[in-house]
Amino acid sequence: MPDAHPAPIDDGELAATWDAAWSLLGRPAPSGLKAELMAAWSEPPRHHHDQRHLRQCLALWARWRGLCEQPGEVAIALWFHDAVYDPQDRSNELNSAAWAARSLTRAGADSNTAQRVHDLLMATQHDAPSALGSSPDARLLVDVDLSILGSPAERFERYDHDVRQEHTWVPGFRVREGRAKVLQGFLDRERLYHGEAAAALLDSQARGNLAAALTCTLQRLAQ
Repeated sequence: MPDAHPAPIDDGELAATWDAAWSLLGRPAPSGLKAELMAAWSEPPRHHHDQRHLRQCLALWARWRGLCEQPGEVAIALWFHDAVYDPQDRSNELNSAAWAARSLTRAGADSNTAQRVHDLLMATQHDAPSALGSSPDARLLVDVDLSILGSPAERFERYDHDVRQEHTWVPGFRVREGRAKVLQGFLDRERLYHGEAAAALLDSQARGNLAAALTCTLQRLAQ
């Protein structure tokens, strides 16, 4: 079904997105970089921010690449967007962006390309919507990153559990307080998704998922 939420891509499709991204940039893929990224995406304490999330995001990129102004840059940004992840560090996006920009420069990409990819990655700081600017690619990238919110209910529940697992060092009631604030913040947005394709596919399911999760979280807080 073309309007169904896509499943995470398999190894062959994953490799194809990597090759396509570098081909679109007109550069050969750097030797060893894909393996470094896959290793990074497998490091603990990842539960949601893992290879499954990467594969899900790239499945949507494959579907929506025709909507991108610079599809190669968006694909590279997705490969790097959670490559550096430490739930106790607030500089994950900056560190991931710096790694991407360095890698592109070493591969011979021009400075404008490296800067645009860096800026795309910084747009995934979801508490900083101004980072989206006027870039259609940044908006699409963020829609893809937040597509998990509009996944089928069972998958969303797994995501909600996995996010909690990434914060086991925080006392339970603090996690629930913070989660309630995040969930309410998403529900309060006039638009969860910026692009028409993402909104049509994801918005209704996302709002249902978020509302159910918020109700459950508030009930647990009240106990």
